[in-house]
Amino acid sequence: MSYAGVDNLLTLFGGNTRMFDPSHPIVELLKEDSRFTFDAYVFVFESLNYAQTSLGMGEDAPSEETEPAERETPEHHVTGQQLCEAIRQFALEQYGYMAKDVLASWGIHGTGDFGEIVFNLIRIGQMRKTPEDRREDFDNVYDFETAFRQGFKISPPEEP
Repeated sequence: MSYAGVDNLLTLFGGNTRMFDPSHPIVELLKEDSRFTFDAYVFVFESLNYAQTSLGMGEDAPSEETEPAERETPEHHVTGQQLCEAIRQFALEQYGYMAKDVLASWGIHGTGDFGEIVFNLIRIGQMRKTPEDRREDFDNVYDFETAFRQGFKISPPEEP
């Protein structure tokens, strides 16, 4: 997946993720599909950015909507499985042991929900995909209980 950019999303909301521009397509999306909160969409955008910048995921690839010559900057395509892994790592980094509960509060209960969010964003033109990308690429990538709880350890601070 590639995206219009977190900066673009924030710009469209006036730089404040709580102040909606009523003409932005995501406003209509949230009315049409209430399964996920606005925070879920923002978190997926942030996770894609995290995948590309912090984890170095992604390869240059043309999207279905634009040809390489039409783009201002190269797009770094991240697969559905890679995005799921980046979301897992980013959620644990941001929310620790509470990551699973935070995601659930936004309507996210499994990796398939990430696919629903991504393909909703593709449908409204806020993300792009390659011809090989499928919604099913996100299904059952990992179990939430295992990914967010079983391997989590709280380590006491090391003594000097």
